[in-house]
Amino acid sequence: MQDNPIWSLPPRKQRSRLAEDLVAKISQHMRDGTLKRGEKLPAELDIMRAEGVSRTVVRDALSRLQVAGLVETRRGVGTFVCDMPAAPELKLGPATISTAKDVLELLELRMSLEVAAVGLAAQRRTPESLQEIRVALDAIQQGAVQLPAGLPISADFQFHIKIAKAADNPHLLDIMKHLGAKQIPRNKFNSAYKAHEDGEAYKENLSLEHEMIYDSIARGDVDCARAAMQLHLINSRERLLKAQRRA
Repeated sequence: MQDNPIWSLPPRKQRSRLAEDLVAKISQHMRDGTLKRGEKLPAELDIMRAEGVSRTVVRDALSRLQVAGLVETRRGVGTFVCDMPAAPELKLGPATISTAKDVLELLELRMSLEVAAVGLAAQRRTPESLQEIRVALDAIQQGAVQLPAGLPISADFQFHIKIAKAADNPHLLDIMKHLGAKQIPRNKFNSAYKAHEDGEAYKENLSLEHEMIYDSIARGDVDCARAAMQLHLINSRERLLKAQRRA
């Protein structure tokens, strides 16, 4: 009996991975219509035998599906696919960021999102992820020297993306990628930024802000990293308002 993979108990990490795989498989059956809304899932024992996993794995997977609102368990009856409306599509993204008001509102969102992300990055960065942030920062500074307007949008976006990656939270990274490069205010209002009379001072201040963020992450100083990112985003908001007035 103990040699049977259905009844054996694998290590916790392996059980977690098996449960994730089972969640993905059941979710796919829901998406492709093999399991329909309101339909009863197979019994635990049947799932165990079909998938070759333990009861613990099956129950873990069903629990995750229940927490996600995809199934509901009725005591003494079984587990059913929830008959619920599809989740509304997330409308926030590059296509919806088209006005100054949109960008300013996005900066407010970023103050929560990226301040948290940079704090985690300061805690969790590895030598490899820190090097990726450094490469993006070097690209920003090189572009500021080489480009007439000094506005390397792609490099700036990559700098923030690499920080989110260093935070080691896939959900933060997914949101950042979903927003896209339009989260960088200069991307939409480039002509306004070109009107800066103090362009060199502007580039120098921007470079210093990025360096402060990087240095704080490199030192592992969580509070300083958060403060540096918050300052950068507040200043970005002020620069955008100033550019609008000049335009």
